[in-house]
Amino acid sequence: MAEEHKHEESIMEKIAEKIHGHDDSSSSSSDSDDDKKSASLKTKIYRLFGREQPLHKVFGGGKPADIFLWRNKKVSGGVLGAATVSWILFELLEYNLLTLFGHISILALAVLFLWSSATTFIHKSPPHIPEVHIPEEVVLQLASGLRIEINRGFTLLRDIASGRDLKKFLLVIAGLWVLSKLGSSCNFLTLIYIATVFLFTIPVLYEKYEDKVDDFGEKAMREIKKQYVEFDVKVLSKVMSKIPKGAFYKKKD
Repeated sequence: MAEEHKHEESIMEKIAEKIHGHDDSSSSSSDSDDDKKSASLKTKIYRLFGREQPLHKVFGGGKPADIFLWRNKKVSGGVLGAATVSWILFELLEYNLLTLFGHISILALAVLFLWSSATTFIHKSPPHIPEVHIPEEVVLQLASGLRIEINRGFTLLRDIASGRDLKKFLLVIAGLWVLSKLGSSCNFLTLIYIATVFLFTIPVLYEKYEDKVDDFGEKAMREIKKQYVEFDVKVLSKVMSKIPKGAFYKKKD
């Protein structure tokens, strides 16, 4: 009897240990799940425009992104400097593009011609003039990318014109109005130069002060959404209620 009683006690102890071990493992697993959830919530940080990738990848990576983000300062400075010189020549000095191209071509051809002719008299090797050609693959890639962006723009304009999204319609109208005001105050070349300067300054500054800008952007977007909800309730909803339902969508036969 004593042996059976000891045997029953040992069985009960094993069962209790298993239950206790299961509780510990389940509690530890739940704790780890909670830690993972809290860690994921902590790591989820607001980024401007819902960006999930690093800024370098947003710009496509590779050499173009390196130039815009000043990874190679010499190349970036050279491109921005060339754009500045071009703007000064064509806008401030009012130099004509064809005139500039003609003068540069005349000077380059004259120097190379005289240099090549002089080498025959001084018995030196003529200058090496490299063959310049545009790769077909690069042109096809640029044309394909441009075609995709143009088609995307046409699709966006078609969706807006169909009257399906009033919010998008108002945003595009506001953007076009701002663009028309800019166009009336300065010419196309100046707009291109301003866009180039912004492209070479704003991204690199944003990358440097990314956390501060994102924090400010989060607060600004929260306030904009709040104001838009009030505008939607007070204005847009009343305007849309007065428009007949058949004004935007035609019934199918």
